[in-house]
This record gives sequence, structure tokens and C-alpha cells, in this order.
Amino acid sequence: MGLSGSVRKGSGYGDRGGNDLLDARGEPNPGYAAPGAVKEQLRRRRFQTPPKRRLRPPPYAELHAASSFSFLRASSQPEDLVARAAALGLPAVALVDRNGVSGAPRFYKAAREAGIRALVGAEAVIDRPQASAVSRQREERPTLDDEETRVNLLVRSRQGYRNLCRLLTAGALSHPKGEARIDWTLLEEHAEGLHCLAGAETDPVGRALAREGLEAAGRKLERLHAVFPGRLHVELSRHGIRAEEHRNQALVRLAERLKVPVVATGGVRYAAARDKPLYDLMTAIRHHVTVDDAGARLARERQRRLRAPTEMHRLFADLPRAVHAAHELTGELDFTLADLGYRFPDYPVPEGETPISYLRELTWQGARERFRPLTARAGAQLEKELALIEKLDLAGYFLIVWDVVRFCKEQRILAQGRGSAANSAVCYALSITAVDPVKMDLLFERFLSEERGEWPDIDIDLPSGDQREKVIQYVYGRYGRHGAAMTANVITYRDRMAAREAAKALGCSKAQVDRLAKGLGHWHYDLSRGDSKEMDEELTELGFDPRDRRIRIFVRLWRQLQNHPRHLGQHSGGMVLCAGRLDEIVPLEPAAMENRVIVQWDKDDCADLGLIKVDLLGLGMLNALEEAVPLIRRHEGREVDLAHLPPDDPATYEMICRADTVGVFQIESRAQMASLPRHKPYKFYDLVIQIAIIRPGPIVGGIAHPFFERRVGREEVSYPHPLLEPILRRTLGVPIFQEQILKVAMVAAGFSGGEAEDLRRAMGFKRSVERMHEIEQRLRSGMNERGITGEAQEQIVKAITSFALYGFPESHSASFALIAYASAYLKRHHPTAFFLSLLNAWPMGFYHPATLVREAQRAGSAVLPIDVNESGVRCRWQDRPADDDEPERPGEPPPAGAIRLGLRYVKGLRREAAERIEAEQAARRFASIEDLAERCRLRRNELTALASIGALPGSGRRAALWQAAQVEKPKGPLFADLTTATPSPLDEMTPMEETAADFAIASITTGPHPMEYYRRALDRRRVVTAAALPDKPAGRRVRTAGSVIVRQRPGTARGLLFLTLEDETGMSQAVVMPDQLKKHRRTIVSSSGLIVEGVLQKKDGSLSVKADRFWSIDRLERIPSHDFR
Repeated sequence: MGLSGSVRKGSGYGDRGGNDLLDARGEPNPGYAAPGAVKEQLRRRRFQTPPKRRLRPPPYAELHAASSFSFLRASSQPEDLVARAAALGLPAVALVDRNGVSGAPRFYKAAREAGIRALVGAEAVIDRPQASAVSRQREERPTLDDEETRVNLLVRSRQGYRNLCRLLTAGALSHPKGEARIDWTLLEEHAEGLHCLAGAETDPVGRALAREGLEAAGRKLERLHAVFPGRLHVELSRHGIRAEEHRNQALVRLAERLKVPVVATGGVRYAAARDKPLYDLMTAIRHHVTVDDAGARLARERQRRLRAPTEMHRLFADLPRAVHAAHELTGELDFTLADLGYRFPDYPVPEGETPISYLRELTWQGARERFRPLTARAGAQLEKELALIEKLDLAGYFLIVWDVVRFCKEQRILAQGRGSAANSAVCYALSITAVDPVKMDLLFERFLSEERGEWPDIDIDLPSGDQREKVIQYVYGRYGRHGAAMTANVITYRDRMAAREAAKALGCSKAQVDRLAKGLGHWHYDLSRGDSKEMDEELTELGFDPRDRRIRIFVRLWRQLQNHPRHLGQHSGGMVLCAGRLDEIVPLEPAAMENRVIVQWDKDDCADLGLIKVDLLGLGMLNALEEAVPLIRRHEGREVDLAHLPPDDPATYEMICRADTVGVFQIESRAQMASLPRHKPYKFYDLVIQIAIIRPGPIVGGIAHPFFERRVGREEVSYPHPLLEPILRRTLGVPIFQEQILKVAMVAAGFSGGEAEDLRRAMGFKRSVERMHEIEQRLRSGMNERGITGEAQEQIVKAITSFALYGFPESHSASFALIAYASAYLKRHHPTAFFLSLLNAWPMGFYHPATLVREAQRAGSAVLPIDVNESGVRCRWQDRPADDDEPERPGEPPPAGAIRLGLRYVKGLRREAAERIEAEQAARRFASIEDLAERCRLRRNELTALASIGALPGSGRRAALWQAAQVEKPKGPLFADLTTATPSPLDEMTPMEETAADFAIASITTGPHPMEYYRRALDRRRVVTAAALPDKPAGRRVRTAGSVIVRQRPGTARGLLFLTLEDETGMSQAVVMPDQLKKHRRTIVSSSGLIVEGVLQKKDGSLSVKADRFWSIDRLERIPSHDFR
């Protein structure tokens, strides 16, 4: 296979086993094998005659290092470059990634902590002018490197940084996504404050030298000298590449001729020699070749690691001025990311008003409407918050968020703030949030405090899709295309994609690539960090020999590739706003969606550097609620006000208690459905607890089980310490919410507000278990001082530290509970409108549309198949006549219409074709297949798809398929015999074939559930239905079966796998122990339908099968499952 990059002994990399007295940093080498006499001399010097001065490496700074944010052009993360630079004794490093500064915030943060300078720069791709005849002749030969030309720019000042950002933005926004490039005119216009390094292989001078010779390179250098007078160095690098010295000698001659100083750089693409194999892999991936075939591409990238100053001085012993120039130049690069100069925009208040006076006016005006009545306690809380907002000069921020919500109201767009903003009475008065924080006694300091020293974070949930886009475009319009942008989302290599790309680059066959990608997908993410034994077992099961050298290399590189950036995507909703030009703070680039731009930093980078964002998040359930309300008004004649639903409706809570919650926001997951019968929520605050308690933090903290036991009276309510009773009384003595955790730390361990804020950040800092461990020591020390020891201390520590695995703030849970209750109420009382809206809002939630259709049918709603004369693009409400024979159901809503499935579910039917069908259908019905094809200009494959699911005019699916095949036959007198309609000679589909066709073409059916076709055979094998399981006694061995609609293996479940099976009567749950999963993994993971056998477990109305035997159901029509971890 020929993977290169092994570390040679004595290579100069700093190999401690080498036979050099000094290591790469100039320090004594512990591995030096000195003769006895020399060893004794060293010992004497160390203990008897200490040296007068310590050896110091000569100064050198690396001015040309790229990180993995160059996207497959370098193989070390910014933090790894910093760590290696610090170990080597480098005082400064310049990060110059391709076309961007995406890695700069992480690089700067790590460098600041390591005590080295983080210099800013970029390699900007530049257009090449029209090639000369000589150049064209040379370019006809095969090239080994990228064809693009890049100019290496370093930032000297804040003005230089602004120009770099504007330069990169102009290059990105003027070209399609992923094809950013600048031209010479742009470079000249934005050169102020920038320093150029010229001469690298891929820069204009280096390209010209390689393609056209010394004179052409001289002309390029002269041009750069004119653009960067006094701010230009000729860059020299030594990577051990053949003919590299001829290039360096030519560059030195050019530099001397034009009196341009030279500078030595490493042209770094990875931190250490051990990272070279991963860089080779990335090079192969980028060029779409295997590592074996990459050949010279890899040879040209040798020795591009960071080097110690002493090694650079040895490497350039003949040109010491080049090494010294690198260090000296850092003194002229006077900019860091601490000098961004970012300001949040001001809100234009009415004449005579200040931001705080206008905010006060709006707040009190809203308070009189929202707080009914406006109590003295609420008024005092408002005054307290307004005083702090004024002190922190945040009034403009609140007004800007209020303005967004105001726009939503004007446009009749559902909008609701959530997260810690729901702790604020001011946000509630301004209608930003929907939870009364005074009534719920929520902690305002969780949202805003003087000690936090950071801007508040307000998240606004909006309906996904077009409605949210209206709001985003409003913000763009209000603050300008250069004043607002979405935050980026760094898409990284994860399990399956990393496996696929690594396997392809290592020369595996397509079949092998598919097996590895599927076998090492997100189901087995723990294997990327797990022990080798488990990995070996998995590889063996996939048909690979774990001892094979190529496979061992694959596993190592697959693990290394994990989490490296793949490309920049778009965050789900974060928008950064700026006073002035945002593209002077961070480069902008086009998003994949039309009319959107993104900054090159993700939300954490923005927060670290003080950039303020407003989160405009898309929530599919708001789409569903927004559509359902007018449907109910129009077709049922009832008015539903989501803001004033009947509180604590008994019928709604009865449905919730029996876990009939498929489709209900936040409480439809397997874990939620298993716990609902145990908790039995019957009022709103119960729902708030229910949403928060099924989270990794409370589960790992051992909080969920005691809460449920106390809820039903099997366990006495107790408190870890009497001081905590006021904090934990409402949650039966256990901490469920993040606010409670903070209060417990303050009371039990004496944490100050600032220390509690540190705890909050640790709980939210990418689930940092490491930071939580540091805080644990402070917790124990504080509790020891207050006499809280032993079991009480252990309980408190476990509860607090487990929240690093993710727990909800009470305000966040309360905001979600409002939506959960609204969705449950609509499902219970208006199921047709509810499920119709869910199907139109999909993809969202936990379940596939096929499951939603079944649930709608069980709720009493008729679901009608796709029909070109009845269906629109989206699902529609279709009135149906009353059925006199249908029995009345006491307490149940009467049948009110049917759901007609939409054309959007037909695979292979173009959106524009579906829209034409809807438009033509409104004019007049389609009389025949020919009429449909002619009026809507459908392709043959589209007609075939519609015929297969019975959506075409006429009778019989195979007859329709036959007729669809005749539509495109040639017409005219010569073909009269051919155009005469002939009856179909094909037998009609059986019901089972129709179901198979439905799932193949639409992934959904209104006909029989696939399991019905197997019921007789299953009955003979004593397989019980989901509906019959509750009648079986606990502890009995049972068999049940169904389509696998959910597989879930949460990290908090100690390796357990949970299966949700669906048959024609409902759903059943199965639990698979780790040893059984290992034994039956292939059957469990790959089967679309399963028969499971095991012991029936029951507790408080919740039941599941602890399965230990599994059989795949042959030929079961596939209902796609949602697989989670």
C-alpha cells in the first residue's frame, strides 16, 4: 500500500531514542547513550558545577503553517499545532489557511493559554492571468499539485486584518460556493496593512518560476513588490524535495536583484512527523485517488512538520539571515484577534428617546397586558432587571430581539423564545418568551448577571422553512448584507464518512468500502475510542482480518480522521449582527441556500471573541401547529387559541399518561414513552419535569429512578441535607433542573455567583467532563467546610457532575412544555388536523411518516392514498360524508374529514412536475393517463412511479403501468397501429405487491400494515401482537414481532440497545443487553423486521421485552427506522 510517513530514528524530529547529546529544542537528551566518563562528567556538572547560563535556542518563528481548516490540505487541528509549537519552543506561529481564517479563533485561544503569539494570515487563491505560449505548452504536461495559485498574506495591523477579511469576502461572494478566488485588482485594493510572502510552490512567483522560468518569476515578484512596498519577503523552504535547492537559489537571486529580503519558513502542513500518514490520506481523498496511486503527490509533501528553532538554524546554516528574518518579522505583525473592534448595532429609537427609556416604555406597556394581574412582586422583578440592563448597557440588544418578535407578530408567524431567556420578566413582558418567570419562580441570574461578563443569549423558535426564511431575510434587510450573517457549522468527518473516505483512499474495493462504512457507522461510534478487542471483533464480523497490515493502517487512520473539518456548513439559526461592516470582523462566504451568507466561524468561536448572535431556530412542530389551527377553524368550525388552551385538560393528560404520544413534541421518544406511565403527569409543572428528567444528566446522576419511586409513594421524600429542602421541595428532593444544580452548589458548597457561573459554563461547554472534574474538587472542599460529608456529599457531587452530560434549565423545559402540551391537546381533540400538519412538516420528530399514518388511523382519522385528481403537492384535508353505521365513541371527537396524502412523498417526481399537476388539477380533472402526461409534461419514470402506487386515473396498477408505457410511443399515420390502445396483458398486483410498491415509491401506505401478511404464520409460532402484550403476566417468556421503526443505543445506557417494533396493532419495546447485541448484531442491525423472544418486564404500566433471541422476518417490506445513539 505504501503509506509514507514513518518516523526514522535520528531524523531530527526530536526522537528521544536518538544518539544526540541535545534534543530538537537544544535541551539535554535523556535518551543519549553517553560513555561512562561522559556520563560522570554530566552528573558532576549537574550536581556540583551548575552552568552559568542555560542554553537557549536561537530565535525563530514559523510564518507559514496551515491547519485542518484548510480542508484536506493539512492534517493537524489548530490546537495541536499550538501544543507542538510550545513543546518545540517556538515563540510565535502564523496560521495561514486556504481562503479563510476559520481556524484562527481556536488557534488564538490555544496560543494564549500556551503563552505563544498567534499570528493571523491566509493563503488567498488568486486568478492566473492568460497563460503565455510557453506556459500553455508546459501546462499540457501532467501536474502533480493543485492547479490553483495562492498568495500568502500575513496581517500587520487592524487595518490589514480588515482588508484581509474584505478581500476574502469579495473573492467568496463573487464566485459559486467552494470556488472562491481573488484577482490582482482586488489584491491591490486591499493590500494596506498586509505583508506578503512570495516564492512558495503554489504562489504566483513559484508558479511562474516552475512554468516559465526566472524572468517570468521576476516579473511576478516585481508586481508583488509594487503592491506590497516594504511589506514583502521572498519565502524559502526546505522539505527534502529533489530540485528544491535549484528553486531556492533562483529565488535568492531574484530577491537580491530586487532588494527584497528573504525569510525561512516550514510551509507546515502538520504538527509532527507522526501526522504525515494522515496528511497522505487527506491528499489522496482530495485528489480522488488511492494512497498507492498518489505517488509523487506525496513525495512533494515531505517534511512539512513544525521544526524547532535549532533545527531551522541547522537547515539554513548557509542562509542564517533567512531564519533571523522570520523572528524579526513577527515584531512587525502587530495584530491579534483581541483587537477585532467589533460593536453590536444600535437600535433606532424614536426621537427624544434613549434605548433604555424606550425599552422601559415597551416593557411596562407589555407587562400590563402579560401579567394578569401585575403584582407588586412582578413589578419589583421588572425594575430589578431593567436596572441591570441599563447598568450593562444592553437595552439595544433587547430592543433588537423585540423588533424581530414584533415582525413575526405582524406577519402572523409563530415565534417563541426559549432557553435561559425564559427566566427574564422583561423578555416575558416584551412577548419574547411565553413562560411567566415570576409565577414559576425562575432564577433571573441564570439568564443575566453582572458577574457573567458576557452577553445574554436569546433563542427564538420559529416555524421551519418559508416562515423562518421570511424572518431571516427581514434581519438581512434591516442590517444589510454586510452587517448580518449566519454563523457557520463546522462539518467534520464522523464515523461512517470517515470510514468510507479512508477505505477508498487505501484502495479497498467498493464492496469492502460499503461494509466498513456500514459496520463502523454511528452505531459503533464508541469503537473510534474503544478498546482494540471490541474493534477486532467488529472487523472480524464484517469479514476482515484485524491482523492484516492494511486493515491496521485503516483503523488507525480512521480514528485519526474523526472530527477533522470536512467543510463549512450553516448553523441551524445563529445570526451575527454588527454595527458597520461585519466583513471587516470576519470573512463572509455564500451559504448553500440562496440569498444567505455565513461567517467563517461557528457559534463557539463567535462567543469566544465577543461576537453577538441572535438564534433564529427552525422548529418543525411550530410549522405543524401553525398549519393545524386554521385547518381546525376552516373545516371543524372551532377556534383554537394556542396561547389560551384549556389548562390541565384531563383528556389530554389521560392520553399522555398512557404514553399515546407519537408525534407529540419532546415526549414521543422511546425513553419518554417508557417513563410516562410511571410519572403520570396531570398538570403543567409535571410536564416541565417530564421533559427535563429524561436527559443524560439526570439519568446518569441516578435522579430519574428515585423521582419516579417517590412520585408513586414507594420511596420516602428525603433531602441530601436540610439546607437543600427549599431548593428541591418541588422536585421531591432530587435536582432535575440546571438552576437547582447552581443553587445547590451555592448553598451546600458556598459557591459565589461567579463560581456558580463557572459551573454553568462547565455544564454547557461541549459537555466538558474534564472541566466538571476540576470543579468537583472545589465542591468537595466547600462542603467539607460546611460539614456536609459522607453519603450526602457523594449524592450532591454525583448529581452536579452528571449534568456535564447534558441537563435542561427549568426555563428551557418550561418553554418546551408549552409546545408539548399544545401538540398533545391537538392530537387528542383534533387528530386529523394534527397528523395532516405533522405529515406536511416532516422531516421532524422521532418517527417516519409511515408510522405517523398508522397513528392517525388508530386515532380515528381516515388517510387516503395519493391520487393525481385529489392530491396536492402537500397533504390536504378532504371532507368525507358522515357514516351512519360508524358507532359513536363517548368522549371522542367525531370524525372530521380525511387526510389526503400529498405528491411530495412520491420518489422521483420532480417538484415542478408536482406543482404542475396541482395547478392543472384545479382547472379540470385528468380524464386519462394521456391527458395527464400531455398537460403536465411528465417524464416516463414519473408516470411509472405514479402508476405503481395507484395514483393515476383508471383502474388497476399494472393496467396503469401498461398504459403509461404506451404514452411515449411514436404517433402519426405511419404508427397508427402502434398507437391504438391495447388492454393490459398483465395480472393485477396482489395486496402484498401493492404494499411493497407503496413503500418502494412513497415509503408510506394507507393499506394493510406489512405485518398483517405474516400474522397467520406468526400466530402458529405463538408470536403475540403489541396490543396483546399488556395481557401477559410479567416474568413470562414471550415472542413479539414487528417492523423495526427505532433503534437507539444512548451513551448513558451502558451499552444497552433499545428497539421499537411496530405491527398492525401498535408498538412494542425490546431491550437488548450488550452481550446479546454482540452475539446477534448482524440480525438486529440489518433486519427491517424482527421476531424477538425474551422475558416480559412490567412496571407501573410501562412494559418491554428483555430479548435474548432474534429472527429476521423474510421479505418484510421495509419501513425505514430511525437509528439513534
